[in-house]
Amino acid sequence: MGEHRDDRGHRDGRDGRDGGHRGYGISEWPDVDEAVKKGDALVATPPRPLRRDRMEAYLAWFDEHCAGSKAAAERAREVIPGGVQHNLAFNHPFALEMTRAEGAWLWDVDGNRYIDFLQAGGPTVLGSNHPPVREKVVELLQTCGPVTGLFHEYEEKLARLIHDFMPAVEQFRMLGSGTEGVMAALRAARAFTGHEHVIKVGGGYHGWSDQVVYALRLPGTANLDAAGIPDDLLARTHEFFPHDLDELRALFEANRDRGGTAALILEPVGPESGVRPVPRDFAAQARALCDEFGALLIFDEVVTGFRHALGGYQAIVGVTPDLTTLGKAMANGYPMAALAGRADLMDRFGTAGGDVFFAG
Repeated sequence: MGEHRDDRGHRDGRDGRDGGHRGYGISEWPDVDEAVKKGDALVATPPRPLRRDRMEAYLAWFDEHCAGSKAAAERAREVIPGGVQHNLAFNHPFALEMTRAEGAWLWDVDGNRYIDFLQAGGPTVLGSNHPPVREKVVELLQTCGPVTGLFHEYEEKLARLIHDFMPAVEQFRMLGSGTEGVMAALRAARAFTGHEHVIKVGGGYHGWSDQVVYALRLPGTANLDAAGIPDDLLARTHEFFPHDLDELRALFEANRDRGGTAALILEPVGPESGVRPVPRDFAAQARALCDEFGALLIFDEVVTGFRHALGGYQAIVGVTPDLTTLGKAMANGYPMAALAGRADLMDRFGTAGGDVFFAG
C-alpha cells in the first residue's frame, strides 16, 4: 500500500481516498449523513407488535427441538447468574447449549445445526475452531502447557508480527482481555500527560472497567449502567455525540480549564464497531485535536483489528494512534488481548525504570 507521511509520521491514507482500498476488506466508505438519516427515521417509526400466533409458534419450535438445551439452562441457573457466563448467551426463550463449532456452523446438544452469524461476537475471523490454529495450540500445550509465567519465543514472534502489520506498534504487551487493555492505556495516558480527564464517544463500548462504564449503550446516557460505581470514579470521563467535532473541541477546551485531557479513546470506524458510522476524515480530525490539546489518541481495535485489514482500521483511515488496544482476533478467539503503541509510552510499563504498574 502506498502511503504518505507528514512531519509527525502520520499516514494520511491518500491512496484510498477514491473509496477503493486495495487489499482491504472494505470497498467503499458509507454515506454517513444518509446512514444517520435512515437510523433516525427507523428510531422514529413505531415498533410493530409481534403477532401472538407467530410468537407462540416460535417458542413451540424451541420447546420441541431444544429440550436438552432447555434442561441445561434450568440447571445452570442454580449455580451461574442468569445461567450463562457471557452476555451474548442471554437468548430467548433460553440459552442454547453448544457442543460443536466448526467454521461457520454450530451444533447444539440436541443435534440442531445453526449458521453462526455471531462468531463469538467477532473474534473467530477465520471461522470457529480453525484447524491450523487449533493444531498449533495443541502442539504447544503438549510441550509447554497453557502458562508458565516466564518467557516464551512466541511472545517475541507475535510482537514482531503485529509490528509488521501495524507500524504504529513499536512495542506490544499481552493481556487477558480488551477491558484490561483499555485500563492500561488510560493509566499510561494519565501518567505520560499528567492530565486526568478522558473523552469517549457516546454509545461506544470500551470494556467494563469503572472509568469507562459511561454512555455505554446510547449517546447521552452518561452513568445509566453504572450501578455499583461511585460517582467520583466517573467524574473525569466525558462523552461527545458521535463525530460531532464542535462538541469534541468544546470538551477539550473545558477540560483544559480543569487540568487537561489525558486521552481520547475511540473506535476508528465509529462506536459499536461502526453501527453508528463516522466520516472517513473523522479520525484524522480527532488526531489533530489531540495534538492541539496535548492528549493521546487511543484506538480501540479490539473489534476492528484484523477484520477489515491486517493493519487494523488505522491502516484504512491512514491515522496513527499513540496507543492501540487489541483482542482475541489475534488468536482466532483464544483468550488474548494486548496494549501496543509508541515505545516511549510502553516503556512506562517496563520493569526497569517503569513507573506505571502493569501485571500482564
